[in-house]
Amino acid sequence: MEKRKWSFKHEVGRKIIHLMMLLVLIAYFFINIFYGRQSAMLFLAALLMAFLILEYLRLELNWNVPFFSKFIRPKEQNRVYGVIFFISATIISLAAFDFKIAIAALLMTTFGDMAAAIIGKRYGRTSIFRSKTFAGSMAELIVNLMVGFLVLFRTNILVIIAMAVTATAAEILTDELDDNLVVPVFSGFVGQILLIVI
Repeated sequence: MEKRKWSFKHEVGRKIIHLMMLLVLIAYFFINIFYGRQSAMLFLAALLMAFLILEYLRLELNWNVPFFSKFIRPKEQNRVYGVIFFISATIISLAAFDFKIAIAALLMTTFGDMAAAIIGKRYGRTSIFRSKTFAGSMAELIVNLMVGFLVLFRTNILVIIAMAVTATAAEILTDELDDNLVVPVFSGFVGQILLIVI
């Protein structure tokens, strides 16, 4: 019971770090308004480089990077941390998709993953694929739909549903690949294609 309790707190701590990535999106938005899109994209590139340097110190030189190190899962000890993939996905999404599609995909990644992890750890009893639980996956789908309706409220409902289902499916099926990259790229791509076709 103590191990499970610690695991839940550990997961909440990780998700708080993921929420900090929302500050990146806010910073991008304001830099884009005041200094233009290229400056905003350069900001994201600089941020990616900063985290790559931190990961170089951690992985190549075996330095213990304060704060972030305690939230790294055992399977991430010897591979790149998820924030690298999230920033990369942010750059790809904002470059390839309409702004609202990109934001919806990135927020589904942030909040959907958070709901899946926290609800899954707390209430998940029935596994549906590897370590993914029915409770966590349903929580993610509901949150993804909510994000879709909030961000894309004037968009065709099929786009919202398709993005939410794609994001949820990508999260369920992803284990070795990093969901911070897979979820936004796939859900954003599906949403963008449907937006063009419909």
